[in-house]
Amino acid sequence: MADTVQTTLKYFTPPPDGARPYQHIDADPTTGARARNYELRPYAVEIENLRGKEDAVALDTAGFQFFKAAARHTSFANDAEVENEYYPESAALLKRLTGASRVVLFDHTIRRNRPGEIDDGPQKRQPAAHVHVDQTRQSAVARVHRHLPLSDAPALLARRFQIINLWRPIVHPALDFPLALCDYRSVDAARDLVPTTLKYADHDGETYSVKHSPEHRWKYLRGMGTDEVLLIKCFDSIDDGSVAVHTPHTAFVDPTTPPDAPLRQSIELRALVFYD
Repeated sequence: MADTVQTTLKYFTPPPDGARPYQHIDADPTTGARARNYELRPYAVEIENLRGKEDAVALDTAGFQFFKAAARHTSFANDAEVENEYYPESAALLKRLTGASRVVLFDHTIRRNRPGEIDDGPQKRQPAAHVHVDQTRQSAVARVHRHLPLSDAPALLARRFQIINLWRPIVHPALDFPLALCDYRSVDAARDLVPTTLKYADHDGETYSVKHSPEHRWKYLRGMGTDEVLLIKCFDSIDDGSVAVHTPHTAFVDPTTPPDAPLRQSIELRALVFYD
């Protein structure tokens, strides 16, 4: 019998005027709200715990995969330390796990659940509690041009490439506000995914908002430890139906979380992953 939890997830509802949806990345420092022109609506869902069944999903089938992989760097005290120490070992890990020939880490986010605080800057990121996909095809290609030498981009874009999020709990296991992932095989991209402008202070990005579907099959790994990592496929240039292209995901309230569980802390690295 499947080990499941019942909870609610916040899904996208389109702007009533038919306008292109947008959201600002930073919350208003006074109200704590992110400016957007669409609504998020809660839907009741069932999420299966894959603890003991981790091999039931894989990056190219479900769009995500769990691995045991302790990190040498464990302090995560500041951005400089993370970039100097955690980035190199993570790039090597991604190469080993995926078989990629080249990995370029282009940013990271440390998230800490801080009830009552406002998420109004990169150092104050909270768990993202709405269903989303980090990249569209347009924003993925833009990332290649933005983070790689101009002379390298044409050849890299001519071959398979991916954007992968390497997610890890830090300090303690992630019992509080764990991450739920939607099996790609239950997603209809044309029906469910809506390109959405993500407005930064200095530029616009693009993500997918996600419409609710009763077909979605949600999974998570209860109590992920600091020696475990999750690879989330945010984009794959192969789009012929043979592999997973992207993975809707969200933080959620797990009703099985012990009341004295420490608040979630996690780090995610986003990587451009290239293949020969």
